[in-house]
Amino acid sequence: MATGSAAGEESSAAARRLHRLSLHLLQPAPAPADRHQQPLALAACARRVEGGADVAAALAAYLRGRHRAAQMRLFDFFRARPDLQTPVELPTAAHRELCYRQLRALVREAGVRPLTLMATDPAEYFAVMEAAGGADISLGVKLGVQYSLWGGSVINLGTKKHRDKYFDGIDNLDYPGCFAMTELHHGSNVQALQTTATFDPVTDEFIINTPNDGAIKWWIGNAALHGKFATVFARLILPLQGKGGEAADMGIHAFIVPIRDLETHAVLPGIEINDCGHKIGLNGVDNGALRFRSVRIPRDNLLNRFGDVSRDGKYTSSLPTINKRFAATLGELVGGRVGIAYCSVGVLKVAVTIAVRYALLRHQFGPPKQPEISVLDYQSHQHKLMPMLASSYAFHFATVQLVDKYSEMKKTNDEDLIADVHVLSSGLKAYITSYTAKSISVCREACGGHGYAAVNRFGALRNDHDIFQTFEGDNTVLLQQVAGDLLKQYQEKFKGGTLSVTWNYLRDSMSTYLSQPNPVTARWEGEDHLRDPNFQLDAFRYRTSRLLHSVAARLQKHSKTLGGFGAWNRCLNHLLTLAESHIESVILAKFIDSVKSCPDEKSRDVLKLVCDLYALDRIWQDIGTYRNVDYVAPNKAKAIHKLTDYLSYQVRLVARELVDAFDLPDLIIRAPIGMQSEAYAQYTQYVGF
Repeated sequence: MATGSAAGEESSAAARRLHRLSLHLLQPAPAPADRHQQPLALAACARRVEGGADVAAALAAYLRGRHRAAQMRLFDFFRARPDLQTPVELPTAAHRELCYRQLRALVREAGVRPLTLMATDPAEYFAVMEAAGGADISLGVKLGVQYSLWGGSVINLGTKKHRDKYFDGIDNLDYPGCFAMTELHHGSNVQALQTTATFDPVTDEFIINTPNDGAIKWWIGNAALHGKFATVFARLILPLQGKGGEAADMGIHAFIVPIRDLETHAVLPGIEINDCGHKIGLNGVDNGALRFRSVRIPRDNLLNRFGDVSRDGKYTSSLPTINKRFAATLGELVGGRVGIAYCSVGVLKVAVTIAVRYALLRHQFGPPKQPEISVLDYQSHQHKLMPMLASSYAFHFATVQLVDKYSEMKKTNDEDLIADVHVLSSGLKAYITSYTAKSISVCREACGGHGYAAVNRFGALRNDHDIFQTFEGDNTVLLQQVAGDLLKQYQEKFKGGTLSVTWNYLRDSMSTYLSQPNPVTARWEGEDHLRDPNFQLDAFRYRTSRLLHSVAARLQKHSKTLGGFGAWNRCLNHLLTLAESHIESVILAKFIDSVKSCPDEKSRDVLKLVCDLYALDRIWQDIGTYRNVDYVAPNKAKAIHKLTDYLSYQVRLVARELVDAFDLPDLIIRAPIGMQSEAYAQYTQYVGF
């Protein structure tokens, strides 16, 4: 009897736990002052919040940049031109032809002048690029190749004579061009490129040559079909000017090289062009490979802003060393990274919008004898999508700030701002594109079988965006640049030097962050404390400062036995974590400022909720770091976890409004399951019913 009674009690206890769990799936516990005493309660399936349309409109107005009108003109243009809309299924050759027609129509029919915008108002240029990428990511990339890379190299690395000769032709697309930097054997290590440009003083020309197969220019956008010019990065060789009368290698310089006849479009003598072929994605962009066999170009085709060669073959530069010239050259090309980070957020917004709208639409299971509930009412689904939605907002504000900094940098040429934008663009590009790439796969999974249909976009978004992690700088390499700059700033701090604006917190509070954690505040678990932006930002910055201090000590230790390169490699994962931690601190700081700046009270409250979720979810994802140094006590870690779940639920209640506030027209979403209304009807109609 005793055994039977015990079994009955155990069965009853198990049933109670299962019942409470089923309620928890519908609604997490709210966050009262005494959370431990709050029973879980059953709530009706959440609907649209009262006044939700007004909240969405106010949020959209706040998010909408000053160049939204330019984007809407592009959307209207493509909406009125079905012949320019990219279909779901398209062979590579047809996609390339369509993409070029789209770009020509954008410039010659819609009247957009991208290079003029890039030179006069970079923020509007990036807005146009994002809108073009919304129509087709291949179009956004092809536009970027033509204007950010080919055009940008001419106006940023050249001088007045180059701008006078090429600007209008690039802007109106009479001079379609390429950016020939990457080689078969070298991508990230640009200083090791092998293509040569040897000066011939007899004819006053440079001779462009590919010395071996490893030096073939590879993955060159616009080269396979449409490009007529290329900015070729090559080693500038001056005969007889080295030691002992040998040739002098002056390092990497950029040269304008015609590759096709302007009239006949025939490939010019000495140049061999081959097609890199079908790719995983971005098949509207014609990537090619270029080989040069003693191709002669005028001396004036050297883009000579940072280094020049006179008629008698003498080299001059305002910068004293090869390394300084190289840094200045690459620094002028930072706009490409700014654009990729900005456009990656646009891709993330589309993916999150489709996934959230479908999760609200899709109903599966529910309490006994009651209607099925939205899949977004399941805690597991909220856990997948709500932090991602919060990150979309965080990244939006961070990249808007980046674009503003870049615009200011181009106006002022302030050296400190140039350095700040270089490192910030590297970090944000690496962090955001990696996050977006992972998130697209999560969104696909969150939409189940329907997410696997090509018409619902996730496959194309994933494949087209994937290369964002590689071009304009491999993400791992870019994060190392961030880490290297942090270490430089760290050394400057202890030498009494000044720090750039983005790194001010290291100057102001390094001693605080490196002191022992306060055992009292480490145990505070109240909601007001956890949602205090000062606590959140301090936690992010404490982690970064600890990582910086510890990796500096490790590098110093290992360099004694392994040398500088070996020590860096030994600490590489630590350095990458440091860089990501710093970028997260920058993102959160800007998000907090953006919440405070929001003029509409209801919108501000919603943004505060989203910001809290972003911050606490990131802390929870790295809770081991905080626990290891006793910055967070066990009870506080548990409270952070509970509050993160609760905030995910709260954000779920306004999820529809949050994605609607992105203000993405159906032309950009396109996925039937991501439509604002009649999603299932559009889906069934697409397959033929």
